[in-house]
Amino acid sequence: MDLDNLTMRPIAGREELGLFNRLPYVLNDELADDLAQGRRRPEWMWAALRGDRLLARAAWWSRPGDDTPFLLDVLDIDDDLADPGRVSVGVRLLHAAMAAALPAGAPRPLYSRFIPPGWRENGPARQAVQDRMTILERTGARLFVERLRLEWRPGTPVPPPDGRLVFRPVQDDGELLNLMTRALHGTLDAHSRDELTRMSAGEAAVRHFEGELARYTSPKDWWQIATLPAGAPVGFVIPARNDYNPIIAYVAVLPEHRGHGYIDDILAEGTRILARHDVPRIRASTDLGNTPMANAFQRAGYVNFGREIKMTWS
Repeated sequence: MDLDNLTMRPIAGREELGLFNRLPYVLNDELADDLAQGRRRPEWMWAALRGDRLLARAAWWSRPGDDTPFLLDVLDIDDDLADPGRVSVGVRLLHAAMAAALPAGAPRPLYSRFIPPGWRENGPARQAVQDRMTILERTGARLFVERLRLEWRPGTPVPPPDGRLVFRPVQDDGELLNLMTRALHGTLDAHSRDELTRMSAGEAAVRHFEGELARYTSPKDWWQIATLPAGAPVGFVIPARNDYNPIIAYVAVLPEHRGHGYIDDILAEGTRILARHDVPRIRASTDLGNTPMANAFQRAGYVNFGREIKMTWS
């Protein structure tokens, strides 16, 4: 494929969303609101064009109010382009976009892509995923983790409490941080395991709390501590609502109480809290390799409706 006469540039603004969305992806319907709410900026949304034909695109997402991109979550190429030219277009675009959109010398944000649950068994889906991963690998990225995307749907039975555990709201941030720190011992979560190579469990808990949990605007009285009838903490669950969906943001059993099936009771309580608000769905995710957690969500009636690939430059 001829790679000459290509234009690589950010979109001019909302008026070019129609152009940017000519390549299909599940996030397309969210982009307009993301721009309106400050989660995206036109200068973070790049296109590779030949004339008026969109050949590739890339876009970063950020938390409202942040001045730098947090996540590269859109990277698409025209899958009808000839191979290997379509990958080369994506590489050129990503190099140009990263040089302009990311602060010099700063770590590159993680890459995330939502993909079908059976993508390896579907030829076109597998090719699309592999092409995008190849583009990222040619800019120095590597696979970090593959995750399961999970969803509870209204009408799915939620078992009533069986009395083994007692649930109460979190008393204060310090109590939750203490339990989060303890829960990191023996974790199977890839993000947490990676952070524990660079910082203490307490530091990782604070980073998680301040970077995610403290930012949710949904009621904190949804957050529940699970205890034995005598009062000893067993674990916790953080039901919440992010900018897009009701979610189970965090669920954990303390190391000394694992192996007794308490995860089922705790996850059910978090699900009940959100279900009482007539939500259209509840979303959650866990690493593909975290089999105990994946099995717990399956027992709770959550459907594996998709996967997520994450890649890193670190």
